Amino acid sequence: MLGWLPLVFYAAAAAAYIAHFGKRDPRVGRVASSLLAGGVLAHTFVIGMQTVQAGYAPLVGTTAAISAFVWLLGLAYLYVELTTDERTMGAFVTVLLAVLAVLPALHASDVEPRPELLRSPLFTLHVLSLLFAYASFALAFVLGVTYVLLFKEIKAKHLGFFYTRLPSLQVLDLMNGRAIIVGWLFLTCGLVVGGIWATQIHSSPDPHAQAMSVADPKILVALLCWGMYSFALFARRAIGWSGRRAAWLSAIGFVIVLLNFVPVGYFLTRSHNF
Repeated sequence: MLGWLPLVFYAAAAAAYIAHFGKRDPRVGRVASSLLAGGVLAHTFVIGMQTVQAGYAPLVGTTAAISAFVWLLGLAYLYVELTTDERTMGAFVTVLLAVLAVLPALHASDVEPRPELLRSPLFTLHVLSLLFAYASFALAFVLGVTYVLLFKEIKAKHLGFFYTRLPSLQVLDLMNGRAIIVGWLFLTCGLVVGGIWATQIHSSPDPHAQAMSVADPKILVALLCWGMYSFALFARRAIGWSGRRAAWLSAIGFVIVLLNFVPVGYFLTRSHNF
């Protein structure tokens, strides 16, 4: 029963954010933020209970990965909302959270066993860091796409329903930049911790451990992703690539993330297909 609690909060938050999007009522916005915070706290409790029952963080398997991704995306959005005091994007993010939270709610009592090779605290830190990075990049992608759509509407001088409700281009660009910074920091942490962990298990006879090298597609594309977002940060700070250019870079970077998360992770890697 507790496994359904985060979904209930996320769905209620989505309804409240949509109402706020339509009415722009500050009181409704505060209620929406409180419901989302409640959902994240409830989700934290569920993951904590699963960790206590299994003896390790539930991070192995598709359902566990989606659950952790939803939890971290909620945290990432709350951070951006609190630092910008802008709630409009919550209508888009919380709908995604509510949809993705259905599968973890259905299988909340099922925690897949973790192989001995993956029981190191470094593995847990590595996976959580990368999932938080991916959640931040997903948020940056949504913000970037919204920026481009709003820019085109303004340029065409066709100011409709969304123009009066979405944040300004400046606020969207600011939120996009902060989401990328947070994602880059956690991606860097995840890659460094992953490298240390891979060094520790390299002597293991397990074929997964033996396959861990820069030549493995999963690791290679992760490094490519890091390079892409590093360039996006450099371009914003050093050569003034903000606005549309930053939005397109965040979109390209997230495409790389998706490629690494799904096709590469499932079909091409020999070291990360546990």
